Amino acid sequence: MFHENVSSQETDHAVELKMRLGLRMFAVYGLVYGLFVVINVLSPRSMEITVLLGLNLAVVYGFGLIAAALLMAWYYNRKCSAWEESMNTVSDTDGKEA
Repeated sequence: MFHENVSSQETDHAVELKMRLGLRMFAVYGLVYGLFVVINVLSPRSMEITVLLGLNLAVVYGFGLIAAALLMAWYYNRKCSAWEESMNTVSDTDGKEA
């Protein structure tokens, strides 16, 4: 009952692209989250401002961070799967398709 790789491919040719995308997305999310922290530190009263449907900025921003993380994860998975599919499809020397 051990988990084995689904792919017989040993080398992931898309690893460079996946790493760059992950680092870029991390930087973007880090900046957005950092802004949330800065607002809370420098102007905590501004988080009490009602901005949407009776909810204050803290709640809306917090849910926005969660939604952004989910959307970024979905995008990352979709993009990386496409790269893996296109870059790791290689024929073996035995004549078998990988």
